[in-house]
Amino acid sequence: MLDGPDRAPSRGMLYAVGFEKEDFSKPQIGIASTWSQVTPCNIHIDRLAKESAKGADAAGGKSVIFNTITISDGISMGTEGMKYSLVSREVIADSIETVVGCEGMDGFVAIGGCDKNMPACLIAMARMNRPAVFVYGGTILPGCATIKGEKKDLDIVSIFEAVGKHASGEYSDEELETVESCAIPGEGSCGGMYTANTMASAIEALGMSLPNSSAQAAVSDDKMRDCFDAGAAVLHLMDRGIKPRDIMTRRAFENAITVVIALGGSTNAVLHLLAMAHAAEVELTIDDFTEIGKRVPVVADLKPSGRYSVADLVKIGGTVPLLRILLEAGWLHGDCLTVTGKTLAENLANSPLSYPEGQDIIRPLDQPIKKDSHLRILYGNLAPGGAVAKITGKEGESFTGAARVFDSEGDAMQEILNGGIKDGDVIVIRREGPKGGPGMREMLGPTSAIMGRGLGKTVALITDGRFSGGSHGFVVGHITPEAFDGGPIGLLVDGDTITIDAVNNTISVDLDDATLQARRDNWQQPAPHYTRGVLAKFAKLTTSASEGAVTDKYL
Repeated sequence: MLDGPDRAPSRGMLYAVGFEKEDFSKPQIGIASTWSQVTPCNIHIDRLAKESAKGADAAGGKSVIFNTITISDGISMGTEGMKYSLVSREVIADSIETVVGCEGMDGFVAIGGCDKNMPACLIAMARMNRPAVFVYGGTILPGCATIKGEKKDLDIVSIFEAVGKHASGEYSDEELETVESCAIPGEGSCGGMYTANTMASAIEALGMSLPNSSAQAAVSDDKMRDCFDAGAAVLHLMDRGIKPRDIMTRRAFENAITVVIALGGSTNAVLHLLAMAHAAEVELTIDDFTEIGKRVPVVADLKPSGRYSVADLVKIGGTVPLLRILLEAGWLHGDCLTVTGKTLAENLANSPLSYPEGQDIIRPLDQPIKKDSHLRILYGNLAPGGAVAKITGKEGESFTGAARVFDSEGDAMQEILNGGIKDGDVIVIRREGPKGGPGMREMLGPTSAIMGRGLGKTVALITDGRFSGGSHGFVVGHITPEAFDGGPIGLLVDGDTITIDAVNNTISVDLDDATLQARRDNWQQPAPHYTRGVLAKFAKLTTSASEGAVTDKYL
């Protein structure tokens, strides 16, 4: 790209952006920044990118910072705009691949904050297979306000649930405004074990970020050091000849799944880890989550189902002690290579084997919150291709009720807020899948409204869409085949009896095969919502949710 007389024009372009003659003999290290004013998750990442650039330069490279897009789920949630969320994962991966490939970069750091840009960074790393390190932008600190005389820690989910409380009359207009204005105090990703923090933890366990990168506050000296060290680490990987696919192995993905389960992480981890594995050409299926989940307990009492924020986890030592505990229990593969150039076991050799005395954020392995995984892969006549449930046990482990069928998230949300949903209902939100939405919107609005109205233990919700990491309650998503493809969820009518069994991992409708076939014979595929632009392209190319909703599998 830059060597020899015929590359003089290339060098000439780079003189203009700050290169000096000696820089042309150095490795060129890209710094992929997801900075944007769109969301607090990413508002500070320009500062982090500059620090990573310093680390790469200090280690003998020549850094080049470039940007990619990001979107905000929290802002677009519940609107037509949310259909772009999952689509942005592919756009971001494509854009990083495009810049790194076009400019001939020798290696790169990618810094992500909001949940879609994080797996996107890893997808690009796996595709390009050049030395690379991921940096997590860091978790936000909790907000705080006094509501009804009680001082409360708040976050984005607090606002969504306040909408339901406002609709039920529990919160006044002023109380709703207090929550919305105080819940998000500044920089960083949503503060519970929601999708951003889940994916950060998974990526660290995968070996693609430096130790404890996943459990640092966005505003902290530790995060700045993490960024600097990541820039330098890319040069070390180059010297060692270590590339992402050397790290992103089958056993490393098993480590990532194990940590996601132990932390009580988001259902989106299933979708994103499948997509990351596909990019790395690693065989991984939804059934692997079931097999690993049989032996790994949930031990973290973190939001949304638990009591604590990730900022609280940071205070007691972050993720590293948990990794050491899981390793010593025999549930992690210690021989997996990481971006330090060492194995996971070597990284953890001198780390604490326990958390501080008296803390109750991370439970002992023999006193778990749930003895096996909260992520349940369900099959049955309602989901022949699989579905993903998030069942902590607090909402029970089985539910039978009558279907209330809606052909969009918006229609269901209106009915919930209007008080039309009753105890025993199973809300069915369909035509929100990867193709039918398109884009597989997250149902944080409906699930939070259900919680806010006090129906969390008496109502279930199923969808061919997906859930935010902030969702909790009796919820099942990723139902495959989706309604747009003629899946059974598209054949349901109000009053059908639906049973969800998170012990036997089944989801079914009480209809015989003949009745389902008769309905299928009368079914017609709905017209696509979009026929031009990025949403139409995604709908045309995407696989099912059970395959990670990737867009390049059949090319």
